[in-house]
Amino acid sequence: MQEPYENNDSPTVWDSDNTYDYIPPKKEKKGWGSGRIIALALVCSILGGLFGAGSMYWLGREVVSDSPLDEANHSGILEGDRPSSVIDISQIDTSKLMTPAEVYAANVSATVGITTSITTNFWGYQTTVPASGSGFIFSSDGYILTNFHVVEDSSSITVSMYDGNTYKATLVGYDEGNDVAVLKIDADNLTPVILGNSDNLNVGDSVVAIGNPLGELTFSLTAGAISAKDREITMSNGATMRLMQTDCAINSGNSGGALFNLYGEVIGITNAKYSSNSSNEASIDNIGFAIPINKARSIAESIIEKGYVSKPYAGISVVTISAETQSYGLPQGAAVKAIAEDSPAAEAGLAINDIITHIGGKEITGSSDVVSIVGDSAPGDVLKLTVYRKGKTIQLNLTIGEQIQSANKESPRHQ
Repeated sequence: MQEPYENNDSPTVWDSDNTYDYIPPKKEKKGWGSGRIIALALVCSILGGLFGAGSMYWLGREVVSDSPLDEANHSGILEGDRPSSVIDISQIDTSKLMTPAEVYAANVSATVGITTSITTNFWGYQTTVPASGSGFIFSSDGYILTNFHVVEDSSSITVSMYDGNTYKATLVGYDEGNDVAVLKIDADNLTPVILGNSDNLNVGDSVVAIGNPLGELTFSLTAGAISAKDREITMSNGATMRLMQTDCAINSGNSGGALFNLYGEVIGITNAKYSSNSSNEASIDNIGFAIPINKARSIAESIIEKGYVSKPYAGISVVTISAETQSYGLPQGAAVKAIAEDSPAAEAGLAINDIITHIGGKEITGSSDVVSIVGDSAPGDVLKLTVYRKGKTIQLNLTIGEQIQSANKESPRHQ
């Protein structure tokens, strides 16, 4: 299979979920956040609203039995038969700066509209409502990237191309916590987008978004700039994500669409905008958000190649040492509050109430620094920790493990 194109100058960066607590928490029921202003995950519903629980896609299964005789004495089991996928990388020269019009012309054919049907129970009656979002072609053989919330709880998914062709799509897998989903359509010789490097962005860089705002204004372009990087945002379901901020107009229906730089490279997936909780206040304009493509790419590649999402794992929960606590003589850093049994943190010798003050020589100002550093690591990386323990400073080496999370709503496993 042919993999998406990649910038010649862009190193592969394996990002991870910067929002997970290192000890996997029990999944809580979704609810609306309590803040006055929250980031709303977008998907335009023609007749319905936001989605509920996730949908599931099972790969082909085969009943295995040694003999058709005497069925009462034989038990049937299900065995998965999933062909492995290999991703090939092609290098494309993207050194030429383009106008927004040129970016649009080069990429609109790689942009897709996504329409889903959601079957719900309404006072005892089954009813189906359509909803719309966006996506983009990830590989020439029909893999498509979008947001998980665009296809969540869908009973059917239809992908619409710029040339007017439509395809039925299957949900290959997803990472709900990072709002990334991979779809597959039965098509070949498609033109995929070119992937850029979201780590190379600067605040003020020009960007354009191509998508389907409101589910009606299909294949629209909006232009703006990167307003901020690595912004911690609380989504409407209470989850926290670290996203890029842009002043491109992002509206319902844009979710899942590509955010491009002016070299024609995808550097993010649009997924949210700021909105007021109160209907009495004016809506908030020009504050939208996108998932960095480096994070989304690693998730998508893991789903396609392995059938699961691989994330770095440390096995600790940390909290920030407050300024008040520091006034009593404790150093600045992140205090260890919990350690998972047989985790990399336990094997490194960390203990409850240790204060991590430096990682790899970098000063730690709080828990978010630890989350970010571990999240940016790869399984097998060794982090050199400086730890304050009972008045003494010690050095420890923590080898990052691997957290394997099913792409089909199963519990994560650790290695």
